[in-house]
Amino acid sequence: MKQFHQAFIGLGSNMDDPIAQLDKAIDALQRTEGVSLVAVSGYYRSQPIGPQDQDDFINAVVDISTNLEPEALLSVLQTIEQAQGRIRDRHWGPRTLDLDLLYYEGETRQSEMLTLPHPRITERAFVLIPLYDLAPDLVFQDHPLEHWLTLTDDQSVEHLSL
Repeated sequence: MKQFHQAFIGLGSNMDDPIAQLDKAIDALQRTEGVSLVAVSGYYRSQPIGPQDQDDFINAVVDISTNLEPEALLSVLQTIEQAQGRIRDRHWGPRTLDLDLLYYEGETRQSEMLTLPHPRITERAFVLIPLYDLAPDLVFQDHPLEHWLTLTDDQSVEHLSL
């Protein structure tokens, strides 16, 4: 029997009704064999990283329990992105859906396909704030999330009341 691991997935969208895109992705995750949804953070609005000639993003983080290996989970995330019309035509450009495997319990790795934890997790308030909603005691690079949050105070992230 495969062991279950906690994992956190970042969700983002700034096209085609972003809130509906996130809701649809969460539904798809719930229907994925080997994945059990534990919790969903609040939804947040943030300015885009990179090109500013695009709409703000809506972001969230989900906490899951999974018996899928990290690469298999990443493949599931990419399949969900594609099913929702994700096109990768411009680096940091607009997208219907972006799903990032942020953290996978017990795994640290760097490969061409996957880096765990996500390499820019500590730099982005739009990831740290919803992650903090779900796991305030989580530690990255020997520092608690609160430490990393203080380093992103200059980034504007607005909690949405849905």
